Amino acid sequence: MKILVYQTAFLGDLILTTPLLESIKNIYPNSHLAIITKSFGKDVLKNNPYVDELIIFEKSRDSTIDLIKKIRKRFDIAISPHRSHRASYVLFFASIKKRIGFDKAGFSFLYTDLVPHRFDGTHEIDRNLKLLEKLPDFDEKKIVKDPKLFLDEVEDKYIQKYNLTSKNYIVIAPGSKWATKRWTEKGFASVIDYLISKNENVILIGGKEDEEFTNRILNIAKYTPLNLVGKSSLRESFAIIKHSKLLISNDSAPVHMAVAFNVPIIDIYGPTVKDFGFYPYKNGIVVEIEGLKCRPCGLHGHDKCPIGTHECMEKINPEMVIENIDKILS
Repeated sequence: MKILVYQTAFLGDLILTTPLLESIKNIYPNSHLAIITKSFGKDVLKNNPYVDELIIFEKSRDSTIDLIKKIRKRFDIAISPHRSHRASYVLFFASIKKRIGFDKAGFSFLYTDLVPHRFDGTHEIDRNLKLLEKLPDFDEKKIVKDPKLFLDEVEDKYIQKYNLTSKNYIVIAPGSKWATKRWTEKGFASVIDYLISKNENVILIGGKEDEEFTNRILNIAKYTPLNLVGKSSLRESFAIIKHSKLLISNDSAPVHMAVAFNVPIIDIYGPTVKDFGFYPYKNGIVVEIEGLKCRPCGLHGHDKCPIGTHECMEKINPEMVIENIDKILS
């Protein structure tokens, strides 16, 4: 049996797809399991024992026709958690006999088997696993639901570079690709100052794209945390989160990394809502302003608040976050 999974969505989406991959391998232990994903898949799926083949596809760089040629007539079953038009027609023109996807996917009529997709509070992990019910040998007892990331021995010791010990620090991930999903600079600065005043070790993480926003936070904060934003690789960030005792983050990928390592989470929600299904799968507290008529304003957020107020984040005061920090640490 040769099975192909198509998932070229965002980093967090890929992490949330790992239970699907493990479950497929549980159902078909002797299968050849491949996945089409973006370049960061090399980091997310490194050392993953359930994946036999990684097919990297970047739509801004790679040819869709070449991708179709590469996978054409190679697979018996295709499963797509990704709901793009491209996923639908790539798998169709690749002549894969059984193609399982969501009814809300673009060109969904190109799938042989469809599963309902709803934003009704069902978690993304559970939504994805519903796709497997269309497999001829589906066995609910072989389904796993926890996302997993696998570090090697060297990576697992990365924190020693900064003389850190496991579970002796708190991680804050202040960034997001979308500006409206970021909590305020003042809010993050206040939380940093509170934690450091309580003799907590604080580490900031994020990519190069988060450096400007992080610097604005640090210009306000009275105390200086260990700033690793733009200084650590994705795999190194995995290790930092794994050994932390708490993650504080916006609604973004670090939340799902923390879930993979059973680390407690405070997840700050603004323009998005829990009904979308991307809240922490376990060990998480969501901080949000309920009752705003403008929420949600989109599935992912925006570069600017559509109505110019950004109330969903501006109204979240530091005390709301600090209250939950104390609850978790106690």
